[in-house]
Amino acid sequence: MSHSQRPSKTVASNHRSPDSSSDNSKELLASTAATQMAPQRRKPKRAKGMQPRFKVLIGLTLLTAVLLVPFALSEIYLEALRSRSFDLHQFIRGELYKQSTGYVALAFVCLEMLLTVRKRGRGWVTKIKLPGSVMWWRSTHVFAGVALLGIVLIHTLGANGLNFNAVFLWVFFATTLTALVGVVAETGILESTRNYFGKLPGSETVLTKGALVRSLRAIWLVSHIFFVSVFAVMLVFHIALAYYYQ
Repeated sequence: MSHSQRPSKTVASNHRSPDSSSDNSKELLASTAATQMAPQRRKPKRAKGMQPRFKVLIGLTLLTAVLLVPFALSEIYLEALRSRSFDLHQFIRGELYKQSTGYVALAFVCLEMLLTVRKRGRGWVTKIKLPGSVMWWRSTHVFAGVALLGIVLIHTLGANGLNFNAVFLWVFFATTLTALVGVVAETGILESTRNYFGKLPGSETVLTKGALVRSLRAIWLVSHIFFVSVFAVMLVFHIALAYYYQ
């Protein structure tokens, strides 16, 4: 009986092995398919340096537009404030208010300049190293730039100024807008699902993301640096004139 039962066990095991191998093959195919499907379900990775995101930058652009509105309407509401509350008008146009808000604005300007120190400071004769990545400082630079516009609005009350101060204010506007518009355009391109953006006029060269970003940066970044340089020089004269006529 023992000899007659052993073959049956062997035969039974031989009959089960194809089923088990088939099950293993199905499981292997299922796991392979799941592995191939997984990358498609994942969200695309964010490109390096895309901070803040495009939606946030659009919000900052709208906020900038709102902050610029009072500069166009300042003549109306400042005259109304003067007629209704002369003492308050005199205070916010006085030296104490101007100096305190001016120093706050100067602090934000210094914060803005730290991005240059972070990017270039290690190559200077006296090496300066700041903690944090360049991308973090770039994000801080963008937010601080919009905040600086708000501080300037508080400092000037929306008044456009006269002569030198009027030109100085418009240079500041150009400094802020060239940076913000450039960063918004660059981030929008990088976050776009498109890989190609047409061809150059009169050329067969196809514009990719990298080529388009480099072309735009050659325009807006150079313009921004130019206006920053002019702004820095005019800021020194603005402070000197403010204390001279004090």
